[in-house]
This record gives sequence, C-alpha cells and structure tokens, in this order.
Amino acid sequence: MKVGTLGFDTSCYTTSVALVISGILAYDGRAPLQVSKGKVGLRQSEALFQHVRNLPRLVEEACDVARRESCDIVAVGASAWPRRMEGSYMPVFLASSGYGRAVAAALEAPCLEISHQEGHIAAARWSSGLESRGGFLALHLSGGTTELLSVHDRFEMELLGGTGDLNAGQFIDRVGVALGLPFPAGPDLERLAGHGVQGRVRLPVAVSGLKVSFSGPCSAAMRELDSGAGHADMAYAVLECIGRSVGAMCCEGLRFFRAQELLVAGGVASNYIIRRILSETIEDQLPGAKVYYASPEHSRDNAVGCALLAWQMHLEGMRESREEGKE
Repeated sequence: MKVGTLGFDTSCYTTSVALVISGILAYDGRAPLQVSKGKVGLRQSEALFQHVRNLPRLVEEACDVARRESCDIVAVGASAWPRRMEGSYMPVFLASSGYGRAVAAALEAPCLEISHQEGHIAAARWSSGLESRGGFLALHLSGGTTELLSVHDRFEMELLGGTGDLNAGQFIDRVGVALGLPFPAGPDLERLAGHGVQGRVRLPVAVSGLKVSFSGPCSAAMRELDSGAGHADMAYAVLECIGRSVGAMCCEGLRFFRAQELLVAGGVASNYIIRRILSETIEDQLPGAKVYYASPEHSRDNAVGCALLAWQMHLEGMRESREEGKE
C-alpha cells in the first residue's frame, strides 16, 4: 500500500489542495477566487465564503486520486497563518486549518499547521532544485508580502528586510486595475508589458539598504497615466521598477550577510520580466551568487508546499520510530 500526504492552503487569491504520494506530487488542485471587475480584492468574509464553497470539490478530487493509487493518507499539512510570528492572522486561513484538522482527525492522521509563507518557500525549494534546507536567503514576493528572509531551516526564518508600505502585488494590482485589467492583474499586466518599450516610462526606485518602498513609484505611475502614458509602456515600467527595486535590496542582503544563494518565491515572482531584471542585477553586482526560482506554476499560491512539509514530517516520524526500536 502506498502512503501519501494532503496539503491545504486558502489564501486571499486561491483555494488549493495538493496530494503527495511517496514524495511525488500526484494532485495539485486550485480554484482562483472570483473578484468583480474594477475591484482590487475581496473582503475576508467574501474570500472565506468562496473557500468553503471550493474546498469540497478539491478534496473529493484529491481523494479520488488517492483511491485510484491505493494510497493511505498518513499526514495532513495546512496553512494556518500568513507567517510564523506572534499576531500573524487572517480569517481566510481558518478554512485551510479547519479542513486540514477535520480531515486529519477523520483519517486518524497527524495534522501539521504551518504558515502560508513556509508553504510558499517549501514549494519553491522543491520546484527550483535548491538542495540546501537552510543557510540561504529567500525573497518572498506576492500580493500580500514583499520580504527578504534568512532561512535557517524550514521552520526557522529571520526577517531581514522588505517593504514598509505597498507590497509588489498591490503595486501591480492598483496600476493594473487603473488600466482596466481584472484583479488580480499580474498575468494580464505581464502580457500587456510584452508590447511595451523599455525606457518610454521610467518610475523611481525607492530602496534604502534592506527597505524598499512602492507607494512613491505607484503614485508616480498614476501621474504618468493621467499625463497620457501608453498602457503597454506603463505595464513594462511597473514590472521593471519592481525588478530593479528588489534586485537592489537582494544584492544588499547577499553582500551584507555573505550569502551565495537566493531563493525567489511567491506569485509575483512568476513574472518573467521581474525575473530577468532581478537576475541581471544580481549577476552584474555579485557574479558568484546564484538565484533559484520556483517554477512559475509553483510560485503562485498553492498547497504543494503544505503537502511536502507534511511528507517530511511523516518521514522524520518514521526515522525516529526506527531509531527508538534500535535502542
């Protein structure tokens, strides 16, 4: 009989359920939350309602795969908070933590509650090929987070720097919605930027050491739009600004902490223009450093990292049991 683990994640953007069998991803189900045109997000109550509506179908699909593969679920991983720190809370994660605990109890399996951020980094490390479990820097770039972290192991991370105002995803969404794009605006802004010309619109880069600001660049973008800037050129300028900004912050962090590896995770990090500019910035300033990117599909919100961390917990429990048996 095969064994596997389930993962649950319910962010402000996506309902996600994943199944890992024998350490291999067997199911990756996602349902994007629906946002009315012209809006820049959902209230937590609206998002939570959609998660409750989406989860049964995704759980049924994951369990169908487990049955076809004759797989026993031996552990569950569920995101319960945005970050692993005191006071970190969002109502949307009540859905993933609640479902995770209920399913685990029904299966008589342990439930590992983790943070949404830990799930992102676990999925990124797995899909990027980064073998180190600790001792590297991580850039978490998403709709709700723009943070530079020092990762010591999968549950021990130190916040080094990030934004003091808007996150990168908020910058993208505010400009994108002003351009008439649907929320979340990232994919459509990226496509629009493909028709833009570099340099026609230049937005300021506001970085001081390990702190980055996007409120000033966002205000500058709105002024440029009011002055008649082309939409495609503006789209490119926003992504270029983000790439240059986080590139400068990451270079400072790698240099100061004498690190050689940077893992880049989060939905905004799936953008190819931001990736290109970030890589070029680091290669130019720190030729010895190496940047690892999650696959675009596993940069976005997903439950794969939750399922993988639950699988690691299962393996560690098996090792401990064998060692106790030898004593």
